[in-house]
Amino acid sequence: MSFLSSFRHPAFLTTLFGIAGSTYLLRYHMIELSEDHEARMDELEGTLRGHIGLIEEVLDRLEGKASEADRGKKMTEYYERRQRDEKKNS
Repeated sequence: MSFLSSFRHPAFLTTLFGIAGSTYLLRYHMIELSEDHEARMDELEGTLRGHIGLIEEVLDRLEGKASEADRGKKMTEYYERRQRDEKKNS
């Protein structure tokens, strides 16, 4: 029995296709999970930015720096800016 004739054996082919298929499905599943995770982290980042804006407004009011017209301004400014902070290469 030569090496090439083992490729015709049904058990070998079944094993080969099983490994290839499961590898493809696991890769697809991992990509899908990473995209879902990325979307959740973006949503969380936007929420945290809104909370940071609220905290800064409260601090400004406690320190007497903010007026009535400034209320909600920082919170909406931070909350609406949902993109990532990219570090600039200098």
